[in-house]
Formats: sequence, C-alpha cells, structure tokens
Amino acid sequence: MMEEAEEARRGRGAVLDLALREDLDLFSLDDLADRIGFLEAEITRCRAQIARKAAGREAADALFRKPED
Repeated sequence: MMEEAEEARRGRGAVLDLALREDLDLFSLDDLADRIGFLEAEITRCRAQIARKAAGREAADALFRKPED
C-alpha cells in the first residue's frame, strides 16, 4: 500500500521528464512519428490551457480593476 501512495505523489511534469530522457535509438521510424504526434497534441493542449488561463486572468483583472478617474 505504501508504494501506491508514493507513486501518486510524482511531481508535476515527472512523466514528461522521464519521456525526455528516453533513448530515441530504441524507437522505430513509426514509433518516432507517433511520438511526434503525441507531443504535438500535448503542445496544442498546453496552448489551449494557456489561453483559458489568460482569459480567466483578464476577466479577473477587469472585475477588480479600479475605476479610472
């Protein structure tokens, strides 16, 4: 049971860090192409999250902005 709790506590980005350290020599051409596809999809997902967070931040800033004189 203790191992499960430790497994759940991985830091943010730990899985990505492991993926970045993998030896690419072990991958086939198809595997590498698939990997690029997954990474591009993750970049798209991250950019969408950035846009959502920026929109939320802008809305909060507008709500709490002091009225101009």
